[in-house]
Amino acid sequence: IKAAIEQVWLPAARALEERLLRLTEVGADVPMLAHTHGQPATPVTIGKEMAVFAHRFARQIARVEASEYLGKINGATGTWAAHVVSVPGADWPRIAKAFVEGLGLTWNPITTQIESHDWQAELYSDIARAGRIAHNLATDCWTYISMGYFHQNLAAQGSTGSSTMPHKVNPIRFENAEANLEVSAALLDSLAATLVTSRMQRDLTDSTTQRNIGVALGHSILAYDNLVRGLDGVDINAARMAEDLNANWAVLGEAVQQAMRAAAIAGATGMANPYERLKELTRGHEVGAEEMRGFIAGLGLPAEVEERLLALEPASYIGLSPEIARWALRAGTNAD
Repeated sequence: IKAAIEQVWLPAARALEERLLRLTEVGADVPMLAHTHGQPATPVTIGKEMAVFAHRFARQIARVEASEYLGKINGATGTWAAHVVSVPGADWPRIAKAFVEGLGLTWNPITTQIESHDWQAELYSDIARAGRIAHNLATDCWTYISMGYFHQNLAAQGSTGSSTMPHKVNPIRFENAEANLEVSAALLDSLAATLVTSRMQRDLTDSTTQRNIGVALGHSILAYDNLVRGLDGVDINAARMAEDLNANWAVLGEAVQQAMRAAAIAGATGMANPYERLKELTRGHEVGAEEMRGFIAGLGLPAEVEERLLALEPASYIGLSPEIARWALRAGTNAD
């Protein structure tokens, strides 16, 4: 298990994190309309959204990297009884500790016939959680492709598209990743839940259960490979994102109402009921640049506030998104 994690799973996970950071860098300054509850929301950059996944995934990698792999050698019920009777003069705990640690494992001195497997449950829960974050990435990327925010590079995907509809390029890498991560999580959850239990001093349920460890990790690694290949096969479609931004000037309602509140605190008059006034303007209505700027101009805001808001457009209302993306890039560089 130690070798599987350190030599196979972690390199696969780090490869996915690296691709996320690459997309974070490319998209750090590319504005995108956000969607909360599936509805148009305060814009971000696509790089910032990839940074969220990179940051989440990196935390799970760090947890797995810090995993302990426990081992024991202390006899049929964990007492060194036969050892002590056979060679009573030996310091068996010291010998056992040196032997286990010599294998690159952490010594567990207090066990039944078996090492209790708690560390395995901890490890599999972390790997399952990493997989669920990767699953979230897969579904988001699938959605961005369906919206046209990501454009699939057919040659990079290594796909011939739909079998009967030649106009389509199916996002199969992300779909395959989803399925493999679901199988992996189901097995890992079962392992984590059951391996902590052994009846009294020993039973053999763990023997059968542990035969599925490789299967669980294999599905996880296959999913990460699909995600890496999927991310390698998409390009950011900034023009398509710009279309949606330009069609959703109503998202600036948040900026306007907050500026009104700040102006009121600073002593400006006529700033009452900002939420209700913006709701009346935007909810259920088509609001373009002209309508939004006309509304702003009619509020009686202090000149510098009005000027700032009139210069705003959906594509520039991205807050600190580029800086946030670069935080993740710096963290990734430091981790390397």
